[in-house]
Parts: sequence; C-alpha cells; structure tokens
Amino acid sequence: MGSAVPDQAHSQPLPRAGGESRTDWTRAEISALFDLPFDELMFRAQTVHRAHHAAGEVQLCTLLSIKTGGCPEDCGYCSQSASADTQLKAEKLMEVQAVLASAAEAKAAGSQRFCMGAAWRNPKDRDMGKVIAMVEGVKAMGLETCMTLGMLEPHQARQLADAGLDYYNHNIDTSPENYGNVITTRTFADRLDTLANVRDAGISVCCGGIVGMGETRGDRVGFVHALATLPRHPESVPVNALVPVRGTPLGDMLADTPMAKIDDIEFVRTVAVARITMPLSMVRLSAGRESMGEATQALCFMAGANSIFTGDKLLTTGNAGDSADAALLAKLGLKPMLGEEPMRVAAE
Repeated sequence: MGSAVPDQAHSQPLPRAGGESRTDWTRAEISALFDLPFDELMFRAQTVHRAHHAAGEVQLCTLLSIKTGGCPEDCGYCSQSASADTQLKAEKLMEVQAVLASAAEAKAAGSQRFCMGAAWRNPKDRDMGKVIAMVEGVKAMGLETCMTLGMLEPHQARQLADAGLDYYNHNIDTSPENYGNVITTRTFADRLDTLANVRDAGISVCCGGIVGMGETRGDRVGFVHALATLPRHPESVPVNALVPVRGTPLGDMLADTPMAKIDDIEFVRTVAVARITMPLSMVRLSAGRESMGEATQALCFMAGANSIFTGDKLLTTGNAGDSADAALLAKLGLKPMLGEEPMRVAAE
C-alpha cells in the first residue's frame, strides 16, 4: 500500500465565518478553487450557499428591453451594437405605460424583480424623466426594480436613487486582461467608474459577465477575481453563457469554431467559484439557459445559483419561458423566492 495522499482540497480557503465576505482573494486562491475535484467544489459551494441563503429557493426575475438596437458600443457579443451585422432595427425608448404593462405581466407570472435595459452608451439627460417614471411605476407595483442603461454620471445615479431604484446592472463582462478583445469603445476602468457612481448614490449593484467567449480558464479566474475584490461585492452576480448571434464578431467566431464553446462542467465550475468567493451575493443563472439541458441547470443550482431570468426573451435573445421554468423548478423541488424588501445600501 502506498503512502497516503494529503487531502489538499480541504486546505483551500473559504469565506470567513460570521457572515463576513472576503474582498482580499488572490488569483492563486481562486485558481485553486477552479482546480478542485468537481465533487469537492460542488460540496464547498453548496456549504457556503446554505450558510447564507435559504436552500431550495430561486429568485425569479424578468428582463425587458426598453430601448432596443442602435448602440454605438462595439461589444463583440451584442446584437444591438450599431456595428453588428444582425439587421436588428433600432427602436425608440418605450412609452412608460407599455413598460408598466409588461411589469404587471411579469409580476402575475411570479417575478420578484423587474429589470429594464436600454441599448445606450449612456442615458441622455432628456431621457431621464421617462426612465424615472418607469422606476417609480414598477416600484409602486411592489416589484424590485433594476435598470441597465450603460455608463452613468453621478447626478444620474442620484436621480435613479431618488426615484427608488433598487439595483443597477453594469457588467464587467470578462477579465481585465481579456476586456480589450471584447470591447474597444470603453475601458474596463469606465465600467468601474459607473459601479462607483452607483454605490455612492446608495443603489445596490448587479454586476457579472459572460463566459464562453473564447476566453481561457485564466480569464475566468480574472473575471471572478475582479468581482470578488471590489470594495463591496455586488448584491447580484449574473453569470451568462454566450448566446452566439450571427453578425456579431463573437457569434461568428463561435459558429465557425464550435469547439470554442465553453463546456457545461466548466460553466458550472464558474458558478460554484462565484458562489464561494461572493457568499452573500445572489448568483444569477442568466443568458444561455435556453441551450442548456436540465441536468446542467440543476448542477448550477447545486453550485449555488439562486436567481434566474424567466420569460420567453432576454433583451433580444430567446429564453426558456415561464412554463418551462416552472416545470423545471417543480421537477427539482425548488420554490420561487417570495418577494422581500431589498437591502438598501447607505450612500457614501
């Protein structure tokens, strides 16, 4: 019989006890988590999840595009970029009542949070009146409110906070090193500046990114590291799998080289590492679910994902749909999370 092999897996770091979240993770520590045997990683992620969140509950969110197409940014994954060859027609900002009607439908379908996205580099001040009316109207329905409008100036963040906006989404997309391969029209630092403006206004942060864009494992480590070392972790962390759209640089790349697509186990590993390093955050299984099998989604829930976008559409791409989601949750014995007053962040 050979000598015993030390159980190095159990020497890997966990979040500190007592509900405190670490913001001093090193890349080496995060890389070591990714390298854990899969069953060990899943066990640790589920242990962290149950220490901070109710087991068996999933938050249902709905995402609506309130202004579609014509965005001047060149994000390589996005069909709404004006530089993409997707034939997507640019549309004007929706009317407030149409948005509120969609929000009412989402609430009736069981959604807890209503997210509104506009294909802008940044909102113009002339549009803020409509945007604020949308926030106030959705908030009055008892739904959590979230918006993603591109970059924000400090005064715009304060306007949204005064209107009662609960969350602002602004993803970092990928690692700092890989960022320039995905987007060239704004910098990684620009992303961080908007997150700081949102924080300073007292709005909770929703920030994650996309995997499966041809990045390396090292880039996925860097992506999680950038989020987990923010001064305060995002309250929501969406993890998206790239939905390749023909006519976008990354969509064409994935269509021509399908082997570049991230495999399911690696995607689940990314969710699990996000859960371990950001234990208090809601980890949202976001875009890409329509192409995932039930088993992969079940593994993501086991890895600590506790939020999904439901409905038939995410901005411009397809989604599983309310009935399919209800059937899957029932099969897995998971329950929709009941609405609660969202945690407010003290303005700094």
